[in-house]
Amino acid sequence: MNKIGLIISREYSTRVKKKSFLLMTLLGPLLIAGLMIGAIYLGLSDDTQHMVLVVDETPVLDNNMRVFEGRFKESPTIRFEYASQIMSDEDFKESPFTLMLILNEEVVTNPVAELVSKKQPSLRVKSNISKQVERIIEQEKVREHGLSYDTYKSISTSLDLIDVDVTNMTRASRKQEKAIVGFAFAVVIYFFIFLYGVQVMRGVIEEKTNRIVEVIISSVKPFELMMGKIIGIALVGLTQFMLWIVLTGVLTTVAQAVFLPDMGEQAAMAQMQMTQDVASEVGKATGQEAMNKYFELFFYEINWFVMLGSFLFFFLAGYLLYAALFAAVGAAVDSEADTQQFMLPITIPLVFGFIVAEMSLANPEGTATTIFSLVPLTSPVVMMVRVAMGVPVMEAVLSMLLLVGGFLLATWVAGKIYRTGILMYGKKVNYRELWKWIRFQH
Repeated sequence: MNKIGLIISREYSTRVKKKSFLLMTLLGPLLIAGLMIGAIYLGLSDDTQHMVLVVDETPVLDNNMRVFEGRFKESPTIRFEYASQIMSDEDFKESPFTLMLILNEEVVTNPVAELVSKKQPSLRVKSNISKQVERIIEQEKVREHGLSYDTYKSISTSLDLIDVDVTNMTRASRKQEKAIVGFAFAVVIYFFIFLYGVQVMRGVIEEKTNRIVEVIISSVKPFELMMGKIIGIALVGLTQFMLWIVLTGVLTTVAQAVFLPDMGEQAAMAQMQMTQDVASEVGKATGQEAMNKYFELFFYEINWFVMLGSFLFFFLAGYLLYAALFAAVGAAVDSEADTQQFMLPITIPLVFGFIVAEMSLANPEGTATTIFSLVPLTSPVVMMVRVAMGVPVMEAVLSMLLLVGGFLLATWVAGKIYRTGILMYGKKVNYRELWKWIRFQH
């Protein structure tokens, strides 16, 4: 154990002193903060002026106007003009119009329209035009039935279906919103395992190539070397991860204050407008009520003690499991180019776990989510989604025990491969050869 501690210390101190570590620790937050600030700035500075030609092919009404003529509401960035015939492609390209909305004569009974563009408009612009067309069609249908639009709106009903869990009938369950929080933790685990698991493999290949390992193996057992390397790189990763969080927060705050002093207010207004649009769609809660629900969900309904504890366990246990397998791959080959054939069986379960976690956002308590939250190779990613929603204690414990068992089994298999492969040079290894190494009795 003392030797493992020495290897951990060596691995940690060697890596954190490297220029590449310092460079990535500083560049990582700069890139993240820069992308965040840039994305928000570009999103808020979308002031493209659109001129929309509405080609209204619907029949002429009693007032000598067509259904859509003069009924679109303009905004500072969108203006509308009307025509009864489609403009040719060449004429449209030469015209000052940026969009051409084509409404055929049957659009009221069959609501399908075409939007021709010179340059792809933003989702907000398309949503604005689409909602206006829907509103006008609704008004026209209401008029045909002899009702006023205000009467129609007063009797129009939108059902707010509230999920209530049988274990707590006094409040909405909101499991799907909680699943999104769990998915965010799952993404962090997924990328950490990939990023630092591959570093373990590269470290083993590097030492094997430089023959440094021959000197080290004369003093320690291969298994001790493997465990020391895995834990040491995990500590390096955790150090870098924590520094990224702190530095990204500081840089984002400073950049916001210096370069975009009004960004926070604008972003809040944009978020409020978006929330009000969603609330308007469902016809229920106001924007402020929706914001209050998000606040309540984040600060009061998520069990952060359980969430962070589970995150730490699955974060470390998942990394240790995969790092052992990556170390075995590194020991089996002589160069990184030879790793491809062995990487696939390791990366497929991890990618599949990520896909299942993403699918669970649509169906949080589906069978696939339940099964793969227990399988050791996928549980580090999938189980975090279930933990956020509130998983039965027995299932969480079973998942942890299976993950620990999977880690021990993977470490045993990886140790067998590592012990033989770490001193093997110049031989092309295949799966049959690996199987011999696993069965070999030392």
